[in-house]
Amino acid sequence: MTDAVTITINGEVVAKGRTRMTRRGFVYTPTATRKYEAHARLAAQVAMGDRAPLQIPVRVELAVELPVPTSWSNKRRLAALAGAIAPTSKPDIDNYVKMALDAINTIVVTDDALVVEIQARKRFSEQPKLTAIIIPLDVGRIRESHSAKPSPSHKRFERP
Repeated sequence: MTDAVTITINGEVVAKGRTRMTRRGFVYTPTATRKYEAHARLAAQVAMGDRAPLQIPVRVELAVELPVPTSWSNKRRLAALAGAIAPTSKPDIDNYVKMALDAINTIVVTDDALVVEIQARKRFSEQPKLTAIIIPLDVGRIRESHSAKPSPSHKRFERP
């Protein structure tokens, strides 16, 4: 089995932005999204080195560490860093997941459709960063879970 790939992008984390449209009908991706995605793709290339992209199912573990708002009191800041306060404001965690999957596509995995499991979390941290760990899965384990026998209720649909 291949080793896991860890990608760390230090600095303010940018979530995947929604595409926009001009009055003339041109569709574009926001500049901040394009820049961060390029930075993330570069980090993925560095993490992969000279290895070829994975062609087997993978699990992605994503940790998004966000800065504590500067307007918060020291007591609230310490509670946030201890995990007592969760970052429940926007952007949503799925936008961070989209950004990470777009960054690893064709670099770490041949196609992001190979991502079959995702675990993601957002939390506060002194040092904002995004960390993605891509773990190759044992293909045999996945096949066994899909080849389980159907429940008895399915027998009524079978031909005699």
